[in-house]
Amino acid sequence: MTRVIAVANQKGGVGKTTTSVNLAASLALSGAPVLLVDLDPQGNATMGSGVDKAEVEHNIYDWLIDDMPMAQVLQKTSGGFDVMPANTDLTAAEVELMSVENGRETRLKERLAQAADYHYVIIDCPPSLNILTVNALIAAHGVLIPMQCEYYALEGLTALLETVDGVRAQGNPSLAIEGLLRTMYDPRNSLTRDVSRQLIEYFGDSVFRTVIPRNVRLAEAPSHGLPAILYDRQSRGAVAYMALAGELRRKHEHARNQALASGENPSNPPN
Repeated sequence: MTRVIAVANQKGGVGKTTTSVNLAASLALSGAPVLLVDLDPQGNATMGSGVDKAEVEHNIYDWLIDDMPMAQVLQKTSGGFDVMPANTDLTAAEVELMSVENGRETRLKERLAQAADYHYVIIDCPPSLNILTVNALIAAHGVLIPMQCEYYALEGLTALLETVDGVRAQGNPSLAIEGLLRTMYDPRNSLTRDVSRQLIEYFGDSVFRTVIPRNVRLAEAPSHGLPAILYDRQSRGAVAYMALAGELRRKHEHARNQALASGENPSNPPN
């Protein structure tokens, strides 16, 4: 079955889009069919995947609002995954969804019924807790939270976790915390180490063991329209995202085996 993962943090500049693109590419390299849904009107995930957001004939607005078939909107990427491209048209979708009385929070979930052939759907959420982000959280099985190890990041995390709790109460009770991902990690910085320790103390196994380092090649890759693994596969950033993909797959495999052992119907994707 398809595993839908929302990559979310209302604080900008934490590596959310970098994580979405590079996780999609790393999972695809392992052989899994992957769809990246760019739900941010800035369209950075689209551009970072090598698709010109200004040149696409159709975009996510046409699929989400106008019911255009997914196959007409999807773009293939050199990273081996498909992307649902976004641009500023998505801002109009946000406005239109706000005016809908019934089902505005479940629109994305309904449309993703067309994505059953993918093992993973990665949703790059906008850097705000708006109706698009709520749609992503309603549609998702889990939310992956990238965050820098700094003081203000902890404040933003609290707000996001409150939103997750609200979504669980109102429409998606099984929404899980996929994990907290430490990004732009610099072990030489004492604050980074302190915040990292606090995260592990409070969230335990919910913190990914993989950390994403500060890495020049990782920062350069989007300007070339490439995931880091295609731009420089040997770079520390590319290696880290491959490790993250492996950790995520092992986590899902473990959960699936536990479900099978207990006689439940596993909801995780096959390897």
